[in-house]
Parts: sequence; C-alpha cells; structure tokens
Amino acid sequence: MEKPVLAVMAAGMGSRYKGLKQIDPVGKNGEIIMDFSLYDALQAGFEKVVFIIKEEMKDSFRRIIGDKVSGFMEVEYAYQRIDDLPAGYSVPTDRVKPWGTAHAILSCRNIINDVSFAVINADDYYGRNAYRMIYDYLVNTRDDEKYRYAMVGYSLSNTMTEHGHVARGVCVINEEGYLKDINERTRIEKREGLPHYTEDGEYWVPIPEDSVVSMNLWGFTPSFMQELERKFPVFLDRALRENPLKEEYFLPSVVDSLLKEGKATVKVLHTPDKWYGITYREDKPSVVAALAKMQESGLYPQKLWED
Repeated sequence: MEKPVLAVMAAGMGSRYKGLKQIDPVGKNGEIIMDFSLYDALQAGFEKVVFIIKEEMKDSFRRIIGDKVSGFMEVEYAYQRIDDLPAGYSVPTDRVKPWGTAHAILSCRNIINDVSFAVINADDYYGRNAYRMIYDYLVNTRDDEKYRYAMVGYSLSNTMTEHGHVARGVCVINEEGYLKDINERTRIEKREGLPHYTEDGEYWVPIPEDSVVSMNLWGFTPSFMQELERKFPVFLDRALRENPLKEEYFLPSVVDSLLKEGKATVKVLHTPDKWYGITYREDKPSVVAALAKMQESGLYPQKLWED
C-alpha cells in the first residue's frame, strides 16, 4: 500500500496581503511557513509532496523551498493552468482568475494516482498535531459503501486575526463527529472582543469562540480525484452561464455536494493547536514571534533541513 501524499496549494496570490506571501520569510533563518509545515508533515510520516503552483513561479519556488526539501522528501510539481479544461470547453475572454481550489487539486490528477492524499494551503501554519491526525486517518481508512474523507477542524478563536476580517467555513458536526454542513462566512471579525459575522456589513451575528472551522486541511481517498473530474464539467456549465469571469470551483463545495448526495462522510479531527497565517501584512510580526518561540523551546530545531 502506497503511503499518503501531501498536496500543497501554492498557486494563489495573496490579494489582501499584497504580495506572494507563500514565499515570504518568517523564520529566524529565512524559513517560510511552508518549511515548518513540511517539517511537521515529514515527522508525521508523509514522504512525498506535490506543490501546486503557477508555472511562472517554478524557478523561484524551487530555489526557496523545493530544492531544500527534496533532500528529505520526494518532490513533484503540478501547474495550475487556467486553460486546463475538459474537452469542448475554453477559457472565457477576459478571464484571468484561476478556477479555484478544487481545480488546483485536479491539476495533480496525473501525479496522484490511486493513492490517498492530504491537502493544505501553502501559507497556513497548521501545527504538528494536525499532520499526525490526518496521516494516521489516511493510513487506516478505506472507502466502503461510502467515500471516507476527513478534515482537521480548528476552534474559531484559534484562527482569528487582530487586523481585519477573515473568511471561515463554520462547521456543523453531528454527535458521531462527522461533518453535516459547512456555512461559509466571508466576513468574520472581532467586535467588542468576540467574533461576529455579517452578510450585509450592517447586521452582525455573534459566533461562539469554540465553533469548529475548516482551514482547508483535508484528507481524501483516491475516489475524490475521480469525483473532482466528474463534477468539473457540471460546475463549468453553470459558471460559464452565470459568472464566467469570477466563479471558482471550490473544494468545500465539492465535499458538500457529495455529503448531500449521501456518497461520502467526513470525519472531523478537532485539533487544539493554534493556526497561524498571514492574512494581512500586519499579521506577520506575531507569526514571526510565535515561530521563533517554538524554535527556542525546542519544538523545532534551529535549522530545519540539516542532516
């Protein structure tokens, strides 16, 4: 049995961050967030990583992270291309936006064959527990009468920023710990010290701090890649009709449709770890300080990629 593979989504530009935050140094020795993520993944058991990037990023990406990691893990690259579409479809005139996270994973279909895999965002720090939980789940789980997927969930309070609003998928979980639904809240921010969300910018609704949210850390069996491929033309038919320039094919939407069809279950693995990310430039100092403290405490070695 092949070991699970780690797929890293790194093709997106950070619009609110105003730059390519995936390769912005945050560690004491110039490490980027991905250095810490991949170190944690390696410790958990992952031995192969697929970086999903824009082709024009490949030289800088290899220099900054890929070549370092390749001495410790098998490394492959998948390129998310806007013209990677099924036969009979073409890119709308004036479309420049990528097709979204589900399309990013679909770009790995010729690399990740018949093997379970985990998915992460390149610019998120998930914590060591997350990788252990998802790896252990994937090596011990197979589809049966349903697809058996998993997601690492975080307490909302561990994923907030002090510098603006965030978008989070707020999870509804049943008594057995399986995902029932994800409510996408595109504007959550602290008001009077507590998280609230708004749909219209005027009416604010409180959200419990211990609400479980998705940070796009998923675990999938091989069936998911087949479903992504099957559902992509269905998505395109609607998107090209309704919003051809901006509509995106999102991972949570595909998962949600499989849940509603009764074809899949998603086990929610709740981690106590704090998530760190750089949504805004003002977030960077706190991330730098947190990672420096982890290195000083011995959680990480002073230099991650030394033999």
